[in-house]
Amino acid sequence: MKKRLIPLGLFMVLLVFLAIGLTRDPHEIPSPLIGKPAPVFTAPVLGQSGQAFASKDMLGKVWLLNTWASWCVACRQEHPLLVEFVKTNPLIIIGLDYKDKEADGLKWLARYGNPYTQAVVDADGRIGIDFGVYGVPESFLIDKAGVIRYKQIGPFTEEALRDKLIPLVKELNL
Repeated sequence: MKKRLIPLGLFMVLLVFLAIGLTRDPHEIPSPLIGKPAPVFTAPVLGQSGQAFASKDMLGKVWLLNTWASWCVACRQEHPLLVEFVKTNPLIIIGLDYKDKEADGLKWLARYGNPYTQAVVDADGRIGIDFGVYGVPESFLIDKAGVIRYKQIGPFTEEALRDKLIPLVKELNL
Protein backbone atom coordinates (compact mmCIF):
# COMPACT_ATOMS: atom_id res chain seq x y z
CA MET A 1 0.00 0.00 0.00
CA LYS A 2 2.80 2.44 0.90
CA LYS A 3 4.55 1.76 -2.44
CA ARG A 4 1.47 2.99 -4.27
CA LEU A 5 1.55 6.31 -2.40
CA ILE A 6 5.12 7.15 -3.46
CA PRO A 7 4.20 8.10 -7.07
CA LEU A 8 1.24 10.11 -5.79
CA GLY A 9 3.50 11.94 -3.33
CA LEU A 10 6.06 12.72 -6.04
CA PHE A 11 3.29 13.95 -8.32
CA MET A 12 2.02 16.28 -5.58
CA VAL A 13 5.54 17.70 -5.02
CA LEU A 14 5.87 18.35 -8.77
CA LEU A 15 2.48 20.07 -8.78
CA VAL A 16 3.61 22.40 -5.98
CA PHE A 17 6.79 23.34 -7.89
CA LEU A 18 4.78 23.91 -11.06
CA ALA A 19 2.31 26.14 -9.23
CA ILE A 20 5.13 28.21 -7.73
CA GLY A 21 6.84 28.51 -11.12
CA LEU A 22 3.67 29.71 -12.83
CA THR A 23 3.33 32.62 -10.39
CA ARG A 24 6.77 34.05 -11.20
CA ASP A 25 7.69 36.58 -13.86
CA PRO A 26 10.13 34.98 -16.34
CA HIS A 27 11.91 38.34 -16.74
CA GLU A 28 12.70 38.43 -13.03
CA ILE A 29 15.57 35.96 -13.01
CA PRO A 30 17.73 36.80 -10.02
CA SER A 31 21.30 37.62 -10.92
CA PRO A 32 24.12 36.64 -8.59
CA LEU A 33 25.99 39.73 -9.82
CA ILE A 34 23.57 42.30 -8.35
CA GLY A 35 25.44 44.15 -5.61
CA LYS A 36 28.82 42.86 -6.78
CA PRO A 37 31.55 44.55 -8.83
CA ALA A 38 30.94 44.41 -12.57
CA PRO A 39 33.41 42.29 -14.52
CA VAL A 40 36.27 44.43 -15.80
CA PHE A 41 36.80 44.24 -19.55
CA THR A 42 38.42 45.92 -22.50
CA ALA A 43 36.80 45.63 -25.92
CA PRO A 44 37.37 47.02 -29.40
CA VAL A 45 35.17 49.96 -30.37
CA LEU A 46 32.72 49.05 -33.13
CA GLY A 47 33.84 50.47 -36.47
CA GLN A 48 36.98 52.14 -35.11
CA SER A 49 39.90 49.79 -35.64
CA GLY A 50 42.70 50.16 -33.15
CA GLN A 51 40.51 51.86 -30.54
CA ALA A 52 39.38 50.13 -27.37
CA PHE A 53 36.92 50.78 -24.57
CA ALA A 54 37.90 49.90 -21.00
CA SER A 55 35.18 49.47 -18.40
CA LYS A 56 37.55 50.65 -15.67
CA ASP A 57 37.43 54.12 -17.27
CA MET A 58 33.76 54.32 -16.25
CA LEU A 59 34.53 54.42 -12.52
CA GLY A 60 32.91 57.51 -11.04
CA LYS A 61 30.03 57.38 -13.56
CA VAL A 62 26.63 55.68 -13.59
CA TRP A 63 26.24 53.77 -16.84
CA LEU A 64 24.23 51.09 -18.58
CA LEU A 65 25.75 48.15 -20.44
CA ASN A 66 23.24 47.02 -23.06
CA THR A 67 23.91 43.75 -24.89
CA TRP A 68 22.45 43.61 -28.38
CA ALA A 69 23.06 42.06 -31.79
CA SER A 70 21.94 42.68 -35.35
CA TRP A 71 20.48 39.16 -35.51
CA CYS A 72 18.40 39.67 -32.34
CA VAL A 73 14.65 39.95 -32.97
CA ALA A 74 13.84 41.23 -29.45
CA CYS A 75 16.50 43.94 -29.86
CA ARG A 76 14.33 45.42 -32.62
CA GLN A 77 11.58 45.99 -30.04
CA GLU A 78 13.91 47.61 -27.52
CA HIS A 79 16.12 49.67 -29.82
CA PRO A 80 13.65 52.47 -30.71
CA LEU A 81 12.92 52.94 -26.99
CA LEU A 82 16.63 53.37 -26.25
CA VAL A 83 17.05 55.81 -29.14
CA GLU A 84 14.21 57.95 -27.72
CA PHE A 85 15.35 57.45 -24.11
CA VAL A 86 18.80 58.97 -24.64
CA LYS A 87 17.28 62.12 -26.15
CA THR A 88 15.85 63.13 -22.77
CA ASN A 89 17.91 61.16 -20.24
CA PRO A 90 21.60 61.86 -19.68
CA LEU A 91 22.64 58.25 -19.08
CA ILE A 92 25.79 56.80 -20.60
CA ILE A 93 24.83 53.66 -22.50
CA ILE A 94 27.56 51.33 -23.70
CA GLY A 95 26.31 48.96 -26.38
CA LEU A 96 27.89 45.50 -26.33
CA ASP A 97 27.48 44.00 -29.81
CA TYR A 98 27.24 40.36 -28.73
CA LYS A 99 28.41 37.48 -30.95
CA ASP A 100 27.87 39.54 -34.07
CA LYS A 101 29.79 40.44 -37.18
CA GLU A 102 31.18 43.96 -36.96
CA ALA A 103 29.85 44.92 -40.40
CA ASP A 104 26.36 43.74 -39.44
CA GLY A 105 26.46 45.74 -36.20
CA LEU A 106 27.48 48.88 -38.07
CA LYS A 107 24.67 48.41 -40.62
CA TRP A 108 22.19 47.91 -37.77
CA LEU A 109 23.17 51.18 -36.07
CA ALA A 110 23.15 53.08 -39.37
CA ARG A 111 19.65 51.78 -40.12
CA TYR A 112 17.97 52.02 -36.71
CA GLY A 113 19.93 54.80 -34.99
CA ASN A 114 22.67 54.78 -32.38
CA PRO A 115 21.65 55.34 -28.76
CA TYR A 116 25.09 54.37 -27.47
CA THR A 117 27.75 56.65 -26.08
CA GLN A 118 30.10 53.90 -27.25
CA ALA A 119 29.40 50.63 -29.06
CA VAL A 120 31.89 47.85 -28.49
CA VAL A 121 32.42 44.39 -29.95
CA ASP A 122 32.08 41.08 -28.11
CA ALA A 123 32.56 38.81 -31.12
CA ASP A 124 33.32 35.64 -29.17
CA GLY A 125 30.88 36.32 -26.33
CA ARG A 126 33.45 36.22 -23.53
CA ILE A 127 32.38 39.53 -22.01
CA GLY A 128 28.76 38.39 -22.11
CA ILE A 129 29.74 35.16 -20.36
CA ASP A 130 31.48 37.14 -17.61
CA PHE A 131 28.27 39.11 -17.08
CA GLY A 132 26.14 35.95 -17.11
CA VAL A 133 24.20 36.92 -20.24
CA TYR A 134 21.44 34.39 -20.96
CA GLY A 135 20.52 35.97 -24.28
CA VAL A 136 20.20 39.36 -25.89
CA PRO A 137 19.02 41.91 -25.09
CA GLU A 138 20.13 42.18 -21.49
CA SER A 139 21.20 45.32 -19.69
CA PHE A 140 23.21 46.04 -16.55
CA LEU A 141 23.07 49.31 -14.62
CA ILE A 142 26.46 49.96 -13.04
CA ASP A 143 27.03 52.55 -10.33
CA LYS A 144 29.92 54.98 -9.77
CA ALA A 145 31.87 52.38 -7.78
CA GLY A 146 31.58 49.82 -10.59
CA VAL A 147 28.93 47.73 -8.83
CA ILE A 148 26.01 46.18 -10.75
CA ARG A 149 22.78 47.61 -9.31
CA TYR A 150 20.14 46.37 -11.74
CA LYS A 151 19.77 43.77 -14.48
CA GLN A 152 17.11 43.88 -17.18
CA ILE A 153 16.56 40.55 -18.89
CA GLY A 154 14.92 40.89 -22.26
CA PRO A 155 13.97 44.12 -23.96
CA PHE A 156 13.26 47.26 -21.99
CA THR A 157 9.68 48.45 -22.11
CA GLU A 158 8.45 51.99 -21.55
CA GLU A 159 7.24 50.88 -18.11
CA ALA A 160 10.59 49.35 -17.14
CA LEU A 161 12.43 52.50 -18.22
CA ARG A 162 10.00 54.78 -16.39
CA ASP A 163 9.38 52.70 -13.25
CA LYS A 164 12.72 50.96 -12.69
CA LEU A 165 15.63 52.43 -14.61
CA ILE A 166 15.02 56.19 -14.36
CA PRO A 167 14.33 56.24 -10.59
CA LEU A 168 17.37 54.05 -9.92
CA VAL A 169 19.63 56.23 -12.09
CA LYS A 170 18.42 59.33 -10.23
CA GLU A 171 19.10 57.66 -6.89
CA LEU A 172 22.59 56.56 -7.93
CA ASN A 173 23.49 60.00 -9.24
CA LEU A 174 22.76 61.74 -5.92
